[in-house]
Amino acid sequence: MGPSRSEPSRFESAASISDVPVEDRYFLLIEAVRDYAIFMLDRSGHVSSWNPGAQRIKGYSSDEIIGRHFSVFYTPEDVAAGKPARELDIAAAEGRVEDEGWRVRRDGSRFWANVVISAVRDVSGVLLGFAKVTRDMTERMRLAELEHASEVSTQVQITRENEQKRIARELHDDLGQQLTALKMSVALLEANLGVQAVTTPLASQTRELQTQIDSMAASLRRIAADLRPPLLDDLGLMAALDWLAEDFTKRYGVVASVRLESDESGEPAFNDFASTTLFRIVQEALTNVARHANASHVRIDMACAEETFSLEIEDDGIGAVLEGPFGKNSFGLLGIRERVRQLHGGVTFFSAPGSGFRISIRMPVDALE
Repeated sequence: MGPSRSEPSRFESAASISDVPVEDRYFLLIEAVRDYAIFMLDRSGHVSSWNPGAQRIKGYSSDEIIGRHFSVFYTPEDVAAGKPARELDIAAAEGRVEDEGWRVRRDGSRFWANVVISAVRDVSGVLLGFAKVTRDMTERMRLAELEHASEVSTQVQITRENEQKRIARELHDDLGQQLTALKMSVALLEANLGVQAVTTPLASQTRELQTQIDSMAASLRRIAADLRPPLLDDLGLMAALDWLAEDFTKRYGVVASVRLESDESGEPAFNDFASTTLFRIVQEALTNVARHANASHVRIDMACAEETFSLEIEDDGIGAVLEGPFGKNSFGLLGIRERVRQLHGGVTFFSAPGSGFRISIRMPVDALE
């Protein structure tokens, strides 16, 4: 509730705030606050004062709200449960009550609010009404939800990588050994058949069977490596990326190269999560090149300085138009952005039709160690 036009004259003659009467200073303080809704309720819960912060947060002007019951700010569910009256009873009995929950603006939209209701009494202890302070916490709540979602996403990534590692090991160690044993058995059968001329057609069939087993073993190794390359766990990130680039070149005929610029200490000692995440970023980028770029070359350049690690992935393909948000067919780029965010870094995409595609990533070194 703003001052009348005659009221400012009481303050215009004041040289400083200390010249303003104490009771007027409190009025000026409440009027100056914009981030909090600060207002008074009478003993039955009807609004009796209204500051600019309340109008900004809740959407009501003072003329619209003064005299109305404060339950108008609560959701229908809370009103039906008797929450407004219960909070006044608690404040009257205990001096104050604090609550967080959904509240309703004038336009019907909801916001997450932190609310404090304090009982106001005279010098003899008689209840005069209540002071109510409300803060809009919606953005903070959404940020907390995003942080929680980020933590969940990271744990999901870790769990998935561990599961892929387990499956890859079982495919390689168990099924791979069984295929090797099967090939040896077929070779032994072929040797036994080879001494008998009448079995020549069978010997030819066993050789064909060996070829099929070799093909199955190669497919098995490829599937296991795609799930989790053993080099990543055994020799580290650079060895795994070199293998990835070589395998990509063989599969798709696109020449891929990997280069690392670092100080004299050699390859950085990344933690397991960082190494896995960086490997998946490069793997996803190369998948996009194979699917969309129609490129002949792709380079993967990494550089590690004292505080910043950089990763550049660039192809010489047909490029793309980068305007507006990513569409439903851009899960690869969205996945890269999410993985970079998990390492507290930033990513920028550069492209234009006919000019190739470049992914530029920067992240703090301490997030990788």
